Amino acid sequence: MAISLFELFKVGIGPSSSHTVGPMRAAGRFVAALEAEGLVVSVNRLKVSLYGSLGATGKGHGTGPAVMMGLEGELPDRIDPEQMPARLGRIRSTGMLSLSGQQPVRFRETSDLVYYRRKSLPDHPNGMICLAFDPEGRCLCEKTYYSVGGGFVMDAAADGTAGIREDDTPQPYPFGSGKALLALCRQHDLTIAEIMYANEQAWRTPTEIRCGILELWRVMRACVQNGIRHEGELPGGLRVRRRAALLYRSLMDKQRVDLISPSLSALDWVNLYALAVNEENAAGGRIVTAPTNGAAGIIPAVLHYYWEFCPHANEDGIVRFMLTAAAIGLLFKKNASISGAEVGCQGEVGSACAMAAAGLAAATGGSPEQVENAAEIGMEHHLGMTCDPIGGLVQIPCIERNAMASVKAIDAAIMALRGDGKHFVSLDKVLHTMRETGRDMLDKYKETARGGLAVNIIEC
Repeated sequence: MAISLFELFKVGIGPSSSHTVGPMRAAGRFVAALEAEGLVVSVNRLKVSLYGSLGATGKGHGTGPAVMMGLEGELPDRIDPEQMPARLGRIRSTGMLSLSGQQPVRFRETSDLVYYRRKSLPDHPNGMICLAFDPEGRCLCEKTYYSVGGGFVMDAAADGTAGIREDDTPQPYPFGSGKALLALCRQHDLTIAEIMYANEQAWRTPTEIRCGILELWRVMRACVQNGIRHEGELPGGLRVRRRAALLYRSLMDKQRVDLISPSLSALDWVNLYALAVNEENAAGGRIVTAPTNGAAGIIPAVLHYYWEFCPHANEDGIVRFMLTAAAIGLLFKKNASISGAEVGCQGEVGSACAMAAAGLAAATGGSPEQVENAAEIGMEHHLGMTCDPIGGLVQIPCIERNAMASVKAIDAAIMALRGDGKHFVSLDKVLHTMRETGRDMLDKYKETARGGLAVNIIEC
């Protein structure tokens, strides 16, 4: 299984890669299947059923609107988030949507979008079934999809997957573990970024790779700026106030009287970057899955730290950072999970922290062994983290959790760079532990809003 950097890092919208980006892509795949079979003109009504975590927290995660936009032919990286409210209003008021942007069909959200809060499909916690009916009520097509984290989608009716490249294209340096990756680096005298860069060329030219990475960096920067610009309360009913704008004005105060210590001022900015991104995500804004939306603030925050506070930072360093982070991310995707519904928040925030720590260590000159150590430290100290969003919204504790993990990632890189790369616990061992811990974790702590803070904040 070969995974590209541009499959781990995807431009989309908030608030969730597994609950928003994935379902929109799945709905789009369903439309494509109808088109391929020549059935679009025969469709009179659609129905979508959501199971497991999608059913339990889908309303708070924007799953329904994402599905409706996907059925209308939209893609997460191209849709204009600001146009969604008006379009959703039209569907809700008329009871009709435009299938693939051209065919009017019946779709009443209250009856044709079903949330099964306590039912799950067999292969993954994030399951959905799409059905299309003709005017006589006969089922024309039925498809089952799984949103498996980070915007990746698996079609249960096919051997391939939507988000994961599984082809016969040879890669010069294939690897499936941290141990294998380090062995390749030693054997060929290459860095982790160089290994990943060579593998990426199986699909793209060097120019396309570099330009694509810098475009992701541009979207991340724009997301931070949007987060700083917007104020008020986040949607969803919790009345959570956006803090990034106020924090930015405070940091821009030349006196900076509110800083605990001038020597720690960089951490205030790191917190700002992470809060800004995740507030934009919670508001449904433009985001980069990194590797998920729930953890989307960590890599941009650490990248901003590199860009603003590390001497000699440049675009080459940004490219090294992203290539290295992607190499670590694909190890998580292959050997453990990046899905909060599958292994808890350790799979989202923990993975992103490890990726960011590795990226920063690489961008600042770390050896492959130091980079692997940084990733291991970042993940090790997120083991067991539950996913328990209050109200099923990607707000509390998710937003602050990204800021804390960003600081951890920087510290993990610093600790690794102070050493020689030799350490007791390998990244592979931590990955195995994370997977086992997620398997042992009760389902109520896996993005269902039925355990942890999600219930105790109400009971206390």
